[in-house]
Amino acid sequence: MGTTQDASQAPVQVRMVLGTAEETRELGRRLAALLRPGDLVVLSGELGAGKTTLTRGIGEGLGVRGAVTSPTFVIARVHPSLTGGPALVHVDAYRLGGGLDEMEDLDLDVSLTESVVVVEWGEGKVEELTDERLHITIHRGLGEDNDDGRQIVLTGVGPRWAGGELAAATAPR
Repeated sequence: MGTTQDASQAPVQVRMVLGTAEETRELGRRLAALLRPGDLVVLSGELGAGKTTLTRGIGEGLGVRGAVTSPTFVIARVHPSLTGGPALVHVDAYRLGGGLDEMEDLDLDVSLTESVVVVEWGEGKVEELTDERLHITIHRGLGEDNDDGRQIVLTGVGPRWAGGELAAATAPR
């Protein structure tokens, strides 16, 4: 038998299925209401799964300036708040192979305390930035009837996500 884990430290997980890109954006807007300065969101999923669409919704919910588009070639974009809230730092770690060392070169540890940081393709590369993060995995549906469908798994890691906020924000409306 393995060791027992303190319930307050156990990851909180929510699973859901979304049918359209607009529903994915709406999830982002709803998540934005939970996000605060210092939060790290790590997005995983295959190409075209909806990572940037979700981030676009987060940006809309945070009320940030500028169109949220994939930062693939610039690695990171900062979207300042238009509403006095936190800025959105949108990072695409796909081309970063050096893990945390390369991420630190982007000075994310400085921005992390003042901004909401969303990292696409960040799994295995940015977890050391903080003990508390929201990891979101998006899988595209397969088959003729589910081309637009997305299976989403949200995992809140650390005490920041231990409450029921994540489940409440993602509950069907």
